[in-house]
Amino acid sequence: MARKINTSPITDPIKSALVKTTGILLKNDKDVDESLGELLLDVQKMNVYGDGKTFVDLVPGHRLRSIKEEYKLLKKDPDFDLRDFVTRHFYDATEGVYQRVYESSPDHTPLEHIDELWTFLERRNRVARGSLLALPHKYIVPGGRFNEQFYWDTYFIMLGLASSGRWRPIDDMMKNYTHQIRKYGYIPTANRTYLLSRSQPPFFSHMVELLANKKGKNVLREYLPYLTAEYRFWMKGKTKLANTEHLAYRRLAEMPDGSLLNRYYDNKNTPRPESLKEDIETAEQSGRVDSRRLYLHIRAAAESGWDFSSRWFLDPADIKSIHTADIIPVDLNSLLYHLEMTIADAYKASFNFVKARQFRQKAKVRRQAIQDYLWDEKLGFYGDFNFHHSTPTNVMSLAGVFPLFVNLATQEQADRVAEVLRKDFLQPGGLVTTLNENGQQWDAPNGWAPLQWVAIKGLRNYGHNDLADEIAKRWVELNEKVYTQSQKFVEKYNVQSDDGLGGGGEYVLQDGFGWTNGVYEALKRGFKN
Repeated sequence: MARKINTSPITDPIKSALVKTTGILLKNDKDVDESLGELLLDVQKMNVYGDGKTFVDLVPGHRLRSIKEEYKLLKKDPDFDLRDFVTRHFYDATEGVYQRVYESSPDHTPLEHIDELWTFLERRNRVARGSLLALPHKYIVPGGRFNEQFYWDTYFIMLGLASSGRWRPIDDMMKNYTHQIRKYGYIPTANRTYLLSRSQPPFFSHMVELLANKKGKNVLREYLPYLTAEYRFWMKGKTKLANTEHLAYRRLAEMPDGSLLNRYYDNKNTPRPESLKEDIETAEQSGRVDSRRLYLHIRAAAESGWDFSSRWFLDPADIKSIHTADIIPVDLNSLLYHLEMTIADAYKASFNFVKARQFRQKAKVRRQAIQDYLWDEKLGFYGDFNFHHSTPTNVMSLAGVFPLFVNLATQEQADRVAEVLRKDFLQPGGLVTTLNENGQQWDAPNGWAPLQWVAIKGLRNYGHNDLADEIAKRWVELNEKVYTQSQKFVEKYNVQSDDGLGGGGEYVLQDGFGWTNGVYEALKRGFKN
């Protein structure tokens, strides 16, 4: 039975009844690794499609049980062709439904290109197909290999939509999120069965804030049950902490002073189906006796959205040293501070002042813990904390600007962060993600649209407008330079090179691209939320 949501703060009895009724949904979405078994293992290990996501996104042509039985018999034949077998029994549900490649008009300006792309990237899927889960309303996908409504990507997509007055798709995607919260009790990484075991950086409260700034405080009251449901997901397990080795359970950890902070996690400790080959190879090369812990750390990094980065490695150059679940991340806890403050505002708007005070107190305690454990006075910068070793991770990354983004830093701290950004992170094309170059996509020399926005907004919150404007100028110019050369907006950019094209990671550079489009459009139109 799906989790029910406390809807008492909703004052409209019709809305309240609707939420209660639709909250009673069955969760019966099987992951592809459970349903495909050895067929998944063989296809991915043999790298039949080059990109592991391709196979897990295909739809079985008929009953999976009979496909697996036939596979078990035929695979013994020495002339058996695995790719031919898969082609005969699985199909791409988007084939003939959605255009494969967007052909940009050479006459279009970048903004005209993006305006047309929003329609190109729009999807509707009201019936579950293979691993793709049904959602009741239309949604916009990132593009390229990503044909799902992702979680944190969507906030930055929404910024672009809002800047051009496209509020209807924002409303639709918010309804999809409330549907998922009613059904699962949280927002998954995206609407795929193999992504249900984890979430992503919790930007839902920022999405609600975006709507509230447009429509007023009624939005806070309307979304309060969903905000509190998301909060319960991240804070689950407080009573179980004392019985764990490192005072950590799922996404929650107790610090030495008794305060509670959060980590990225995943509810499974197996190879990711969409990257099964890569994960198994990493485990084999690591030499670890028990690979389950390694898989958990890999999956936790995937929940962070930063998959992969030296942020999560003991050895900044070696993914085999990944230990994500041992880390208290500064970005996650900053976002949860914002969630607590938004819940407090929503309770206040609902005239529940006792609850409002409670959540402001929770936010105050979290803010102090962030200052105590995640601020590095010597570096003048925020960073992550290894709670297993009780030491900072000492990896400098743009996650350190999130406290400015959510307004929890002091002015003096913000001044020092700005100084570090200008001295160490600012490059010809914008801000570099980390100071380590190791072949991972969330490291140097790459820059990412969401992190540019977070830094720009954070700096403006503290009056560092000149630096914010300079970052925005360099990023926009880099986007336009690549667009002029290729008529594309891409997933990530090399902020240090001449061609500007990002690299690294488990798959080739993707174009489309949702959050790049959104941030570019919001910056170009001067949108401020």
